[in-house]
Amino acid sequence: MPSLKDLRNRIAATKATQKITKAMQMVAASKLRRAQAAAEAARPYAQHMDKVLGNIARGVVGLEWAPKLLAGTGRQQVHLLVVCTAERGLCGPFNSAIVRLARERAGALIAEGKEVKFLCVGRKGFEQLRRQYGRQILETVDLRAVRVLKFEHAQSIGEKLTRLFAEGAFDVCTLFFSRFKSVIAQIPTAQQIIPPVFSAQEAGNAGGAVYEYEPDEEDILAELLPLNIAVQVFRALLENAASEQGARMSAMDNATRNAGDMIERQTMSYNRSRQAMITKELIEIISGAEAL
Repeated sequence: MPSLKDLRNRIAATKATQKITKAMQMVAASKLRRAQAAAEAARPYAQHMDKVLGNIARGVVGLEWAPKLLAGTGRQQVHLLVVCTAERGLCGPFNSAIVRLARERAGALIAEGKEVKFLCVGRKGFEQLRRQYGRQILETVDLRAVRVLKFEHAQSIGEKLTRLFAEGAFDVCTLFFSRFKSVIAQIPTAQQIIPPVFSAQEAGNAGGAVYEYEPDEEDILAELLPLNIAVQVFRALLENAASEQGARMSAMDNATRNAGDMIERQTMSYNRSRQAMITKELIEIISGAEAL
């Protein structure tokens, strides 16, 4: 049975942990407001970029000069999975949910006889994937030194993806991230960005309005397709940043509550042990007095 000193030390340690989790919850709440605003501001731009490319793609896909970034290589043998996770933990199931979705996709592709490669953006994704897919991880992008996400960070990743595609390293590229919905809801998402997949609304139909572009479609696509990859990566990073802070805020709130419950149980155990010790000492004193 632990001594009273041991119980006091446990209570003090739990209280110290509770202070840390409470502080982390408040910091996450402060960061969440900025991250959520940035993610929500990026959504309309990314969606409009997708819509413009969808309209152009409607009349271009199938033509001989259609860019490979839009039409694809004609094969779907090698898949690159870009897994975006956080650089730090203590954010509940945020990282594991994204990695789980990527693993499910990788398992399904391998079962179909496809070749799978990974590019990890964030240390936590790499740490979870290297155990099973260590040889298939091409590179890990470390953003631990980045305090504020900027477009140039996503642009460098986009340029890397464009270069790998031009070198023939993969045929299809899919982006994995967590879309922010609320503090308690983050949705793991898979988005194919090379070649891009447009929804029916963006792609339209053959009987829709016809647009004339100046300059022509080839010049526009040469400029917009690499930019769109960077834009979609940037949006994914911003969504991830908001989702991470929301998940951390929720996880630290739960940890603070659990620490409070543990302190109550430890205090009750301490009081019972102390009461038992006092009762034992009183019995010994009374027994000694009666013996005299």
